Amino acid sequence: MVSLATGKKILSAIMVVTLFGSVLAGCSPSSDNRSSAASQESSNGEERTLKIMTGVIGGKTPEENIQFEQEIERLTGIKVTMNKPASDYDQKLLAAIASGEKFDLLQISKEKMSTFIDQGILMPLTDQVNGSKVLSDTDVIPAKEWEQVKTKDGQVYGVFTKYQGGTMPIVRKDWLTKLNLSEPETLDDYYKVLKAFTEQDPDGNGKKDTYGLSTAGMYELQGFFSAAGLKQRYVETADGKLDVPYSTDAAIPVYEWLNKLFTEGILDPNFATNDTGKMRDLFLTDRVGMITYWDAWVGMLNNTRYEQDPTTKFEAKGLPGAADSNGNHMLRRGDPDVWVVPINAEHPKTAFEFIEWWHSEEGITLGSLGIKDIDYTVDNSGKYALTQIGKEHASDHGVPFWYNSNVEAPFGKLPGVQEAQDLVDQYASLELTPPHWSDAEKIINKYSFKAIMGEMPAADAVKQMREELKAGGFID
Repeated sequence: MVSLATGKKILSAIMVVTLFGSVLAGCSPSSDNRSSAASQESSNGEERTLKIMTGVIGGKTPEENIQFEQEIERLTGIKVTMNKPASDYDQKLLAAIASGEKFDLLQISKEKMSTFIDQGILMPLTDQVNGSKVLSDTDVIPAKEWEQVKTKDGQVYGVFTKYQGGTMPIVRKDWLTKLNLSEPETLDDYYKVLKAFTEQDPDGNGKKDTYGLSTAGMYELQGFFSAAGLKQRYVETADGKLDVPYSTDAAIPVYEWLNKLFTEGILDPNFATNDTGKMRDLFLTDRVGMITYWDAWVGMLNNTRYEQDPTTKFEAKGLPGAADSNGNHMLRRGDPDVWVVPINAEHPKTAFEFIEWWHSEEGITLGSLGIKDIDYTVDNSGKYALTQIGKEHASDHGVPFWYNSNVEAPFGKLPGVQEAQDLVDQYASLELTPPHWSDAEKIINKYSFKAIMGEMPAADAVKQMREELKAGGFID
């Protein structure tokens, strides 16, 4: 198990004491709460109110967030208060919980869920999920997907907020076409393509001002480590031990390849300090030919440029990453975001009713298109139309994609998305993300940057990385 710093132990203890000190006996939702959100009434004995904290679900602005709350009440009869911080969500979430603030629902990552389970501050939802006509419907959530969120003893503490998708290299397909290049398959192919993007003036402005590749730090380089058959995060070895493939000798050639890109000016020199917004902007403004990001963003990138110029030749396309020596590809499936119910929730039955409703057509429409008559309109024939605000919000209020196969997107998927999702379905798998992955990641990033930027030989960086991960108790 990963070791914790003293300060984190103290914070965890405070959080647990705070939460348990305010728990009322019998607050868990009963296992016979089995009807759908559409048919449930206020007979569960709770006031129909909810206090929710979310990171991305809700309005795009504080003003729209209020309208989002009002829309939930209009559609469900549940009066909702949503706390949606503009930034630093995890830190503000921890601070709110540690201060004793009570919430009925939290939107968190699987990693954070694992931490909270360890701290004993979440309600198990296994009986409610198993007894739910909505959530046990495999058309709503495929049965195999539940394995992502189950604990080792088979318990369910979190229910998906959306279909998460996966990550991959995203290329300027129009640049490939312009330079008469084939889609890359091996690491050598990727090098040739990225070098051409840097040196052959793909934007046609007569200047040497483009890069082959940009990233947001080490964010989503799985598509390149695929060449060595290495997963990005933890794996469990045959004897049940935890390991980080990026810290093994097999990763050294990939680090050396990335260092070659950096040394030759093919990799954006600011990659280590970029955030994802800066990386996307470089791609959208013809400064870079490839980034590493989410499948959903293939469509959003294409749509953004099309909205700016309907005659654009810009085309983003997802790639399966670099093949290994056997021709296999390995992409990363994203950790799911989940709804969880804190153990001190004051309205747990209503919270579960909301979770079921979130997977209905009404809930999905709100989480994707947004608010009726603000983000979209529906005419008498049932035809949907996005408003200008809705177009700017790109049909994403926290749920760009969903599991429920009974609910179709009114406008179909954005260009390139389906092909990218097909790559995820074919090549991606979910890594293990134990609690406190972020602490291990700091060590991984530190030595990865040193290897890529040539501050240490790759072999030395990997060796030092592994030693620190072991010393910190992050790997066995």
